[in-house]
Amino acid sequence: MSAPHQDDLDDAPEMLDAEDALEEVVDAEGDIAMDSDEEPEEITLHNDSIAYFDAHKDSVFAIAQHPTQPSLIATGGSEGDGDDAPGKGYVFDTSPVVGRPVLPPSYNADPSQQQKSFELKSLFTIEGHSDSINALAFTLPNGEFLVSGGMDGRLRTYQLSVDARNKPTFAFLAESQEVPEVNWLSPCPSSKYPNTIALGASDGSVWVYTIDASDSSNPMQIVQSYFLHTASCTAGAWSPDGTFLATVSEDSSLYVWDVWGEAAAKNLVNDNGQTVVSLTGQDQRFGVEGGLYSVAIDPKSAFVAVGGAGGAIKIVGLPRLGTDTQPVNSKQSKTKAKGAEAGSAQGGNILADLQTQSDGIETLSFSPKQTLLAAGSVDGSIAVYDTARKFAVRRHIREAHEEFSVVRTEFVAGLGDGWLLTSCGMDGVVRRWDVRGAASSTESSLVKEWRGHRGDGEGGGVLGFVQGSTGERIITAGDDGVVLVFEA
Repeated sequence: MSAPHQDDLDDAPEMLDAEDALEEVVDAEGDIAMDSDEEPEEITLHNDSIAYFDAHKDSVFAIAQHPTQPSLIATGGSEGDGDDAPGKGYVFDTSPVVGRPVLPPSYNADPSQQQKSFELKSLFTIEGHSDSINALAFTLPNGEFLVSGGMDGRLRTYQLSVDARNKPTFAFLAESQEVPEVNWLSPCPSSKYPNTIALGASDGSVWVYTIDASDSSNPMQIVQSYFLHTASCTAGAWSPDGTFLATVSEDSSLYVWDVWGEAAAKNLVNDNGQTVVSLTGQDQRFGVEGGLYSVAIDPKSAFVAVGGAGGAIKIVGLPRLGTDTQPVNSKQSKTKAKGAEAGSAQGGNILADLQTQSDGIETLSFSPKQTLLAAGSVDGSIAVYDTARKFAVRRHIREAHEEFSVVRTEFVAGLGDGWLLTSCGMDGVVRRWDVRGAASSTESSLVKEWRGHRGDGEGGGVLGFVQGSTGERIITAGDDGVVLVFEA
């Protein structure tokens, strides 16, 4: 605070006489005197974003990116704090910010010194949910449909088309409501089964739909429904080839579903005829007290990783389907048959039991090009394991997001050689890491960080992000109700 000018001192009111100063003045209103020694708190804003979208009135719980038009972003959340607040979402286009100058790393609260971020406008409003939208997904491989899932149990589908001006438009197609609450959505990546979506529900059930707009009588066709989980189904992931769907639950169970019957055709399913892996908390080797909350399948579909309470991670083998199970007389076929038996034997085996972190595992991610598995924990750390070396700890970034939960981790698929990892947390920060180097290395892994959201304790945090295949642009879903676009 600067010193007062002499002119201000000359204009100051005269001092009271000593007798007047002794007079007690009673404040009828009961106001509490302020401490004149306290200086006003200086607030400094920090915003690395190049664009923002702020139509949401409450937290942004879900975010999705179109697979072939990565500038198209869908976000979803709630319209208010009430228990019966309706859900609402938006679709917007980030392409108008291409080529715009990047903001400086920070700016202060003086509006005259701010370089304004670019405001994005909504292309389409996602409505029809009576409770929060907490899951969104574009179908694969071409993003023909956008699907929203809500805490009201509704699954709503919108068809994407392009008008004469090459502008994307969305139209409501159909709705299904089979569950109390939708927890997550995951699109099937296989081109053999296009426009297929899986969901996990609060009642433990798992559903698979295929969307076919040409069938006006039944555009959302139920492919499979499963009911083996006995508590809320918390996470799900497809194998990269779309053959298997792995799901986990608060009851500490893991099921890997043979959705298309390909394993059944090779006699590799369990006795229930539905799964290739069935593990529950009744198996003491597998049980995790407090439940499982994250799941991922490695790029070669050789094993599945699950994460749960207390920092527990289990690695479970998957059966191999690329061999012929019907032996004949040739020596080569007998070799293939032995391979099939080995593949069947591996399915369901617990290959590793890991516990590097001290609290729940919220997110798991495999590198697409390296033998790496990243795990983000509620304790604020990220652990990176080498899957080719008996899952040895390659790096433990203990204060990746300080003491705040790591919400999401994802390796950058199309940039570099699979060493770059992006993460977000409840501290309101997005960070990118280079995870090369041995676990004993003391040098920092941090490549860059982006700020702009309020952190935990201030009504904020980052609840998710998308980064496309190249990772050149990161779009975030903020607990503060704001979506930010960062240039990498």
